Amino acid sequence: MLDRPLARLAAAALRLPTVPTHRVDVTRGIVVRARDGARLRTDHYAPRLPAAPTVLIRTPYGRGGPMRLLGRLVAGRGLHLVIQSCRGTDGSDGRFDPLVHERDDGLDTVDWLRRQPWYTGRFGMFGASYQGFVQWALAADAGEELAAMVAVVTASATRDSTYAGESFALDTVLTWAELLQAQTVPWLARQWELKRGQPRLAAALAHLPLAEADRVATGVTVPFFQEWLRHHTPDADYWRTRVFGARIAEVRAPVTMVTGWQDIFLPAQLADHAALRAAGVPTRLTVGPWTHGSPGLLAEALREGLGWLDAHLHGRPAPPRAPVRVHVGGEGGGWRDLPDWPPPATGTSWHLHAGGRLAPQPPAPSTPDTIRYDPTDPTPSLGGPLLVAQRAGPVDNRPVEARPDVLVYTSAVLTAPVEVLGPVHAEIHVRCDLSYLDVFVRLCDVDRRGRSWNVCDGLVRVAPGRFPVDPDGVTRVPVPLWPAAHRFATGHRLRVQVSGGAHPRYARNPGTGDPLGAAITLRAGVRQILHDPSHLSRLVLPVLPAVSPLGPI
Repeated sequence: MLDRPLARLAAAALRLPTVPTHRVDVTRGIVVRARDGARLRTDHYAPRLPAAPTVLIRTPYGRGGPMRLLGRLVAGRGLHLVIQSCRGTDGSDGRFDPLVHERDDGLDTVDWLRRQPWYTGRFGMFGASYQGFVQWALAADAGEELAAMVAVVTASATRDSTYAGESFALDTVLTWAELLQAQTVPWLARQWELKRGQPRLAAALAHLPLAEADRVATGVTVPFFQEWLRHHTPDADYWRTRVFGARIAEVRAPVTMVTGWQDIFLPAQLADHAALRAAGVPTRLTVGPWTHGSPGLLAEALREGLGWLDAHLHGRPAPPRAPVRVHVGGEGGGWRDLPDWPPPATGTSWHLHAGGRLAPQPPAPSTPDTIRYDPTDPTPSLGGPLLVAQRAGPVDNRPVEARPDVLVYTSAVLTAPVEVLGPVHAEIHVRCDLSYLDVFVRLCDVDRRGRSWNVCDGLVRVAPGRFPVDPDGVTRVPVPLWPAAHRFATGHRLRVQVSGGAHPRYARNPGTGDPLGAAITLRAGVRQILHDPSHLSRLVLPVLPAVSPLGPI
């Protein structure tokens, strides 16, 4: 049992807010029956108190390991913690079908809570990634009993993250499918696969057709992976009952969000924050220098989340802080406190020029730059927002920039710092001999040693009818990039990459328009990137003024 001295030690190591600690009783494997009779396996961590609020975590990742430590830590702070395995995982009945049963199973679990003698009528929810999706599935229907939410690297709607830019987030989806399947194999077999570098997953990410990739990675067909390949169009009815953003204005529970600039769900989570603010829901936002699985992210989520639950469930006073707190990367960056997101900033254009130059001034007449994208040797992804923390985040991009299928545009050396804080987007004028293509744009910070560190990026899939084509066969492609908070220091340079893909983060574009899961024919194509007075290819950055309410830059 984690007694009070050990609870204090764990809290000190994580720098959690100091509160009294309590002894904890644990009941494992409780059966909670859903409305259709499915048995949902549930653990209960109970503080030895006459009355205490409740925190609910519903998860597909098992109730053992780190969840046991979390259970004892949270309950030791005077909160009942209920950890439930989602349907089809870790002993719960049924098949795991992402997002399908989470609303009803969540409501049935709340109904079970109401029948427990220790339940006081108020609960909060806590969790990261899929544990956050299940919060949004339940939140609009939970009523006044739901008193607080802690949503970490997650979003109310997963569809747009799955098909970012109307491509397919292959690395994220297939890696997640493999991770879920790995939970069903013996521990030693899993450790051996990890030690070998997951060769089956690597082979699956390179495999065509994609409809066979799940079997290559896991040895079995993964139903949701197959469905996500089939139902990828924006108008697919499949997703209507699997996204919960349309009801976000009905949520009344105060919400704190923790995420990172290199997280896979960042744009969608910031959209949730804006929707909650517009609906008048009390919110707080923390965005740090983290990826989806960064250890620093998890530590901050515990600090922020437990403080939020203490305040809204226990009524304990919380230290004052700004509604929005973000970390600005780059030399001379650091944490910034803001009243809202995004802060006021000036949209500043950095134009692509001939000769690989990037400058604020519009370009002179020039001939286009040309690259050839070959899906049999797709332009690789390097770092950035990925599911696996070890491969994600900022990395030196010089290896990919040296490829002939990547165009690079670099500014002069900065004589003063440039601080970027807010949404980022690009407009790229492209002419191609194919009707089906992708446009990938990445912003990098080139340091004094010439290393090129990725800051943010985005990809858009082009298909007939999606964007207008002018009489010269040129398409202006708007490319939303991930939002950013970065300080480009004096002596550094800005760099923009333009290419035809980022594989396997995004599924390669075969160039044929064939169905996503069935395509096996690959067509290479030549792209011309135009940058002249009639075709202003540019990156638009939200630049803060030299002196702002945030203080000197």
